[in-house]
Amino acid sequence: MLEADGVVKRYQTGGETLTALKGIDLAIEPGEFLSVMGPSGSGKSTLLNLLGLLDTPTEGVVTLDGTDVTTFSDRERTDARKRTIGFVFQNFYLISTLTAVENVEVPRLLDRDPETRARARDLLQRVGLGDRLDHRPDQLSGGQKQRVAIARALVNEPRVVLADEPTGNLDRATGRTVLEQFREVCGEGVAVVAVTHDNVVTEYTDRDVTLVDGELFEGPFREVDRKMREGTLERPGGASPAAESASADLGPGQRKGDTDGSDP
Repeated sequence: MLEADGVVKRYQTGGETLTALKGIDLAIEPGEFLSVMGPSGSGKSTLLNLLGLLDTPTEGVVTLDGTDVTTFSDRERTDARKRTIGFVFQNFYLISTLTAVENVEVPRLLDRDPETRARARDLLQRVGLGDRLDHRPDQLSGGQKQRVAIARALVNEPRVVLADEPTGNLDRATGRTVLEQFREVCGEGVAVVAVTHDNVVTEYTDRDVTLVDGELFEGPFREVDRKMREGTLERPGGASPAAESASADLGPGQRKGDTDGSDP
């Protein structure tokens, strides 16, 4: 459905060239819940922007249903993004003067679709906020705000939801509630890609990948970090094992399937 093929992203900064992503290959399937982990500065946000059609790669292609979207004009990318992709952010980005149901409607305001209000109400019911339709953000808890954000991400019936640190501002119990909502979304055939530092997310995902210095490895961060420290991790393409550790930002230890709930 959504794929990155040989994606490289470079930036010019201070007269120097920074390579944020180095030949990324990644395929996202319908209904898949995928986490993208890694230390700060590893390229996670850059990858999310490329998958979200907010930016274009320096090299390589991003394809949507087999179509190379890197050749699209800005308008074409905007239209494809609106039709296909929903976004959920760590800080919610709700409009303070609007009610919950009005916030959910925002992505469709220009469509003048008479069914928008009914869809927004239905989505809020589905995420357990049927009794909070007319509440403004300052009347909602953090978890409730994030569930409004999830409903807003779904209002255009996207095929993939991109979530940037979706549990970052939530307590553990509330974070799990949000992750359960994502699992329900995946059950309807919508893919969810969550950029995260939170190991608890991996208890809910189908697959985990880790970015380190712009390179993508299969597995959650702690497993990748362990292999790097042991010198047993093969780089993409089967290159020689990496010996350096990426543990500066997150501690060592947990593999996918651990359920102790410890923070990185």
